[in-house]
Amino acid sequence: MYFNTLSFGEGRGEAKKPYLCRMTWSNKIKLNKQLQRSVAEAGYTAPTEIQQRIMSRIIGGQDVIAVGPEGAGKTTTYVLTVLNRFSYAPDGVPQVLILVPDQEAVEAVIERFDALNKNKSISIVGLYATPGMQDQLDALADGADIVVATPDRARAIYLKLGLNLNKVELLVVDDADRIVKQGLQLPVAELANSITKAQHLVFTEILHDKLNKMIDPFMKLPAIVEVEEIGEAKLNIHPQVLYHVPNFGTKLNLLNLFMQDDDLFTKTVVFANTKQTAEHIYKNLQTAKNNPVGLYNPWAAGYQGFISLNDFVDDEQTRVLVVANENEEDIDLSGVPFLLHFDLPADKETFLNRMAANVTETSDETLSITFATDLELGQVKKIEQASGQKFPMADLPEDLVVAKEKKKTEEKPTLPKGDEPGAAFHEKKASNAKTYNFSSGQKAKMNMKKKHG
Repeated sequence: MYFNTLSFGEGRGEAKKPYLCRMTWSNKIKLNKQLQRSVAEAGYTAPTEIQQRIMSRIIGGQDVIAVGPEGAGKTTTYVLTVLNRFSYAPDGVPQVLILVPDQEAVEAVIERFDALNKNKSISIVGLYATPGMQDQLDALADGADIVVATPDRARAIYLKLGLNLNKVELLVVDDADRIVKQGLQLPVAELANSITKAQHLVFTEILHDKLNKMIDPFMKLPAIVEVEEIGEAKLNIHPQVLYHVPNFGTKLNLLNLFMQDDDLFTKTVVFANTKQTAEHIYKNLQTAKNNPVGLYNPWAAGYQGFISLNDFVDDEQTRVLVVANENEEDIDLSGVPFLLHFDLPADKETFLNRMAANVTETSDETLSITFATDLELGQVKKIEQASGQKFPMADLPEDLVVAKEKKKTEEKPTLPKGDEPGAAFHEKKASNAKTYNFSSGQKAKMNMKKKHG
């Protein structure tokens, strides 16, 4: 894997040899001389891997889907290729529309343009939610060559006839996975459909079915380029197994399926993001098979619970303990063979601290299992990059019943209509088979454990 000590993704440094920097960029990528001077003066030594692989394709006019981790240089890639298009004084009508998830991203992208742009005749306007929109309408009326916007704000101003898309030649969707997670697929689709003819670029940390459904209608035979910069292992964490599931209901079904095997799953701590989800899991497990289940630090009367992990481990009856991630208390997880993340915490450090806690010479006796939907795969990637370890993905058990998608209010904007599970998630008839597909013989190892209690 190619790495730069000073990559043109996020890093900056003194340009001690601007001529050599310029030659490096000119040899690899056809940037105009003005931009070659900009990268040299900024002190960037060489293009990153993702820039080497896609910038020539973008300059050549091809639609591109670029998948890479934070810091890979995705934003700088399209900033350079956009600026490379303007070799003349523009006319103040938008030629480039860049869609990003939020105001912070709008401001960060404009800042990157300002740092590299030497052609001060180029006008860049940012659109995002603020009280009123008159100032943004006025800025567009004064002339805008590049528009950086959140999808919902761009759509709202377009519907007010304030955003001219007739001459847009390039549509960029950045942080596309975050845009999908925020439920902004509809404005993206409507804006893309409103542009007569354009090149399309999509940048994302993860590519999944929901994202594909948003971009497939307007992408034209795109090149898909993916880089993974995991690097060497940085943290000593428990062995990991990842299950990619289509929805919340299937998570519940998979958890229940696992818990039916009381010979294997002798003691399991299940982590959920909220108290509401934790209660739902608690009640579901009790209903499904009268599972001995408890809540950590129960917050309401009527729930069986424990105020310490030691009490749970020592209890001869209770096999499952549900913990809400809202609880910020550090928990000693030693002595628990299975740590199962039903939800991933919003802060990756919470996950890593939990997995690295009390890792000893016998830590291989603990297995960490993670359930992740499409919308959670981006967080999985961030955890992998931070830990320096790739999580092996296990196949879903053949006897898993895949829950049908429920129509939810927040999913109505998703286009195209419908949200059917992919080919990997055909519904299966329930049976008594117990095929968990733990990687590297993990199930065999776990079967050798002594029962707790």
